[in-house]
Amino acid sequence: MLYYLGEFANHFSALNVFRYITFRTGGAIMTALLFVFLFGPKIIAALRLRQGHGQPIREDGPASHLLTKKGTPTMGGLMILSGMLMATLLWADLSNPYTWIVVLVTLGFGLIGFYDDYLKVSKSSHKGFGGKARLGLEFAIAGGAAYAVTLLDGAPFSTSIGFPFFKELTINLGLFFVPFAAFVIVGAGNAVNLTDGLDGLAIVPVMIAAASFALIAYLTGNAVFAEYLQIHYVPGTGELAVICGAVIGAGLGFLWFNAPPAAIFMGDTGSLAMGGMLGSIAVATKHEIVLAIVGGLFVLEAVSVIVQVASFKMTGKRVFKMAPIHHHFEHLGWTESQVVIRFWIIAVVLALVGLATLKLR
Repeated sequence: MLYYLGEFANHFSALNVFRYITFRTGGAIMTALLFVFLFGPKIIAALRLRQGHGQPIREDGPASHLLTKKGTPTMGGLMILSGMLMATLLWADLSNPYTWIVVLVTLGFGLIGFYDDYLKVSKSSHKGFGGKARLGLEFAIAGGAAYAVTLLDGAPFSTSIGFPFFKELTINLGLFFVPFAAFVIVGAGNAVNLTDGLDGLAIVPVMIAAASFALIAYLTGNAVFAEYLQIHYVPGTGELAVICGAVIGAGLGFLWFNAPPAAIFMGDTGSLAMGGMLGSIAVATKHEIVLAIVGGLFVLEAVSVIVQVASFKMTGKRVFKMAPIHHHFEHLGWTESQVVIRFWIIAVVLALVGLATLKLR
């Protein structure tokens, strides 16, 4: 809403700052952060009261989790989503269609995750929403978003994917672009969901990826910078930097309460939503492959689960002591804080590699 104050810049020049994406991104960060700081304790208290015993802990997981994490409430993603939505509505250009595509994907995935968390808490079981039904809903939302993106971009670019490290290399997928883009969004949502297993493990890499894509969105949506860097110019996507800023602010506020020992868990409510948000921004900015680099930690977590399941079904043997892979390192003797901080370092390095692709062409 504040974006429209820029319309009065002719009468009061200071209002011109509300037209700047960088200024509004900073405003979104601070607004979301303050919102979570102010309302976070009340949300945690309400969730603890309603959930009673908190999130069910896997009995086949690390034994220490049964002692240190039992009774902790989940659905902390509500804090992140509330802060993000408030900041986005306040600072973003609401006439920009990309804004609504990303917001609706984020909220849609958040609702699926919320229902999954609700089933787990109400049944006191770590088994929630049925896998096929859940994936079906995710693909429906992601497919709708992917199709909407193709309507906004000019053909044939609307159905093409670009490749990092190459200036002009693109492949036009045609009708296959929608299922490909939907797979990227759904894959990102579930990869982040699998990463969310230790205090602070998922939210910091999410913020790192959001910061990376805030820069990517800003550069992609700016004709001058896009031409200089020789990346594909996608008009309107610069506004997505504001949403990324809102996620960073809300994530910082959430981390205050999620830092070990966590007062609340993100839950599927937050992890699915954050992954869906990152996936939809990658699709909108035509940086789907770069997402696999920037979010390489999430990819690693997802691949570890796939490899573990496939190996056990085919050979009856497990590759890792436990999957996702962060639990494997716990079984090797790493402390929780060692796993989390070292994975954060990996996330930073991968983000820098991903951003390097903007110039190395």
